[in-house]
Amino acid sequence: MGIDDITKKAQAFLENDKVKDALSSEQAENISDKLLDGVTDAVQGATGGRFDEQVDAAKREADKRVGNE
Repeated sequence: MGIDDITKKAQAFLENDKVKDALSSEQAENISDKLLDGVTDAVQGATGGRFDEQVDAAKREADKRVGNE
């Protein structure tokens, strides 16, 4: 299975209505918030806060795409 096959399967998976509903649920929002907070803290700690603005911007963009907020 090549990368093109994997990409096509992932796209088809993400276009499924049940998957879309699950990704926009309150549960997905809570999980994604916890995950994004943890990743943000880890990256900011590892970089000594030098890239806080960029990390926060990336977190906001990711948060827009998963969950319901």
